[in-house]
Amino acid sequence: MKFREDINALRAIAVIAVVIFHFNHAWLPGGFAGVDIFFAISGFLMTMIIVKGLERENFSIIAFYKARVRRIIPALAFLCFALMVLGFFLLSPIDYLNMGKDTSASLTFTSNFVYWKESNYFDASSIEKWLLHTWSLSVEWQFYLLYPVVLVVLNKFLNLKQLKLLLVAATILAVLLSIYVTSNTSRAAYFLLPTRAWQMLAGGLVFLYPIALGPKAKSFSLTFGLGLIVLSFFLFSAETPWPGYAALLPIIGACLVLVSNNGESVLVDNKVCHLIGKWSYSIYLWHWPIIVAGFYFSLGEHWWVIGLPLSVFLGALSFKFIESKTLADYGLNKGRYLLKPLPAASILAVFGLVVFQTNGLLNRLAEPERTLVASAIAAKEDWSYPEANKIIGPLKVRLISGKTDKNILILGSSHAEQLYPYVKSLDSDYNVYFLTNGGCLATPSMKHPKWNCDNLQKYQLLLDNVKFDKIVTTFFNFDVYLSDNDTKRQQQFATRTKEYNALLARLKAASKEVYLILGEPRGEEFNPPAVIRHGLKDFMTEEDTRKTYAIHQKALSRFTELDGINIIDPIEHLCSEGICRTSNHEQGFFYRDNNHMRPWYAVKSLTYLEDIFR
Repeated sequence: MKFREDINALRAIAVIAVVIFHFNHAWLPGGFAGVDIFFAISGFLMTMIIVKGLERENFSIIAFYKARVRRIIPALAFLCFALMVLGFFLLSPIDYLNMGKDTSASLTFTSNFVYWKESNYFDASSIEKWLLHTWSLSVEWQFYLLYPVVLVVLNKFLNLKQLKLLLVAATILAVLLSIYVTSNTSRAAYFLLPTRAWQMLAGGLVFLYPIALGPKAKSFSLTFGLGLIVLSFFLFSAETPWPGYAALLPIIGACLVLVSNNGESVLVDNKVCHLIGKWSYSIYLWHWPIIVAGFYFSLGEHWWVIGLPLSVFLGALSFKFIESKTLADYGLNKGRYLLKPLPAASILAVFGLVVFQTNGLLNRLAEPERTLVASAIAAKEDWSYPEANKIIGPLKVRLISGKTDKNILILGSSHAEQLYPYVKSLDSDYNVYFLTNGGCLATPSMKHPKWNCDNLQKYQLLLDNVKFDKIVTTFFNFDVYLSDNDTKRQQQFATRTKEYNALLARLKAASKEVYLILGEPRGEEFNPPAVIRHGLKDFMTEEDTRKTYAIHQKALSRFTELDGINIIDPIEHLCSEGICRTSNHEQGFFYRDNNHMRPWYAVKSLTYLEDIFR
């Protein structure tokens, strides 16, 4: 195929959008859609390669896979190698073990599964994951593995016309599946191939159904397609359920550009698009670790001034010295066997797994640092909230059975869940029901693509089925998902304040005793990895931790339903003389992250709640 400037420009636009979005969401709130554009391009090119080969009757699946290996693995493997070498010297073991795990997952193209499975409320922030962006490469690779096999098999039973019609039907069904899953399990929809395949299939349909356009139509198709893409970058944001309906806009835009086959317009045939498009894959690979480095080493909010050009520079170097090499350059001769992409990547993937299994090569540390790091690693995994053991209608409930027919409901987020080990230790007379969703509020406007809050927000179904003598609810993450946009933030605050007030009224109507537990001490001083990483002190001042709850205090002052509600302030009980301790020498860290107690600490410290359960 003749080099197409329009496709190269699409790559440039896609990577520019993704990079800008990652450096600052506010600059281009929908820039993440650049990944979707990459998917459409891949679908177009892969369909062209496979179908042309089938038509000529010389298509080889092995040759196809070899070409994909040469295209993708060398630059990715070099990035992972560089990170693992630098990480050995610069990262704490707790961060290095995660890098090892992610390196192994990235090089085996399973990182999308890893990040999907890890996407629970307690998972490390995305900004701490050096290879998070490789999820999209894993999705593409899985498509590359399956797509040619499916087409080769179908080609044995169908003629080209029938095959094309079947792919049209498959694309439509895949779109519907994506929309359905996005509306129900958005994290799975975001990371997994079945809900992303339609974006690649859509690009493939452009090749299968070529449209001959005149000069004016080409220009219109190109301009309109680019307009839809740019519109999607500003119309959507991280709060938009994705991919779903919304992703149709950038995909249609990308397909219109592909249909145009117009490489002569100054919009696409210019020096910037030409260079950035060529370097796009390597820029994509390097930009995210550079962003993470800025966070990890506290390089400041203006790190982008260096980080953006550095991403382009390293991408250009990677293209010149890694991507541009031919397969022969990677050592077809026996003497350079280890430089072959696949064996080298395999060795590195195994090494990453070893790093993960050995807790970041923990034994290289001397005491007492080794014990401290081991405690931090143990703290990260320390959580004892069980699976649901009772189903009431559509609700999943955890029930601790008591000795009487009296009932208590504990309602809230993970900060309600952390009460579980303490309540379990009491052997209370009450039947204690836990209705929770990590990261959620029981208010209807609390919608976020990362969490499914339905279980918690349908609490009224439980109130209708069970008579509760007491209800306990937590008031913690009111601020977590307020928008960064000032106008939206004010609107969300007003809405959620009103809804939370209505929630309190409902709880008061449902039970004679209602308890509202405010937030416990929180901050990076409680976070084991941060303590290891930055050498933080083993306490936080009460004043500093209360500052983190300013928005909660503002909301409390506007609640009108507080009369008759028992308000409990954990900070009053967990801090002493203005100091909130974060660890001790005997048992190590009190928290598993910066705001969740470890089970043993909950049992030890939540005694101020005992009267509720007696």
